[in-house]
Amino acid sequence: MTEVVPRTVLYCGVCTLPPEYCEFGGAFKRCKAWLEDNDQELFAQLYSVEALTNAVQASSISAEKQEEIDRKLQKQQQKDEAKAERELLKKLASKVVIKRIERSKRKRIISVSGLEVFELDLKKLSKTFSSKFATGASVTKTADGKEEIVIQGDVGDGVEELITQMLKEKGLNQVKVEQIDEKKKKKE
Repeated sequence: MTEVVPRTVLYCGVCTLPPEYCEFGGAFKRCKAWLEDNDQELFAQLYSVEALTNAVQASSISAEKQEEIDRKLQKQQQKDEAKAERELLKKLASKVVIKRIERSKRKRIISVSGLEVFELDLKKLSKTFSSKFATGASVTKTADGKEEIVIQGDVGDGVEELITQMLKEKGLNQVKVEQIDEKKKKKE
């Protein structure tokens, strides 16, 4: 009986596809640069002049159609890269607001809004808050249709530290985390 040896597959560090399929992803230029830096041999095998001419000769598409397809592909890649950059700028421009709301006498709740931009699962995050701070936490919808996390208790500083740490892990150090105190109006 022959022993089966597992095959090792290299995956792109940019689009997480195998390098042979990077051209079908959204960031072909960055994938190509990544492959050139990380695996010269495979890069030469896929993108050398000789490999590209063999691929063109093997295809049954005329040169004009191939150029048109290449132009469309390049245009689509530029659009995708611009879209990704806009999303990143939107994330960096947004801010997380932590409101400390007074309920009665010494009881307070913390309302965290502005997290939906960062593609976080708010239910899991509220569960994390409730287990970390040993309080109740839930996800509610605001009047303008956005979601926020409401945490019982005065744990605003801990929430701010945790959110800042999570954003740093995602590489979003420039995002502002702001605390606001909101007091109830006294009835006269």
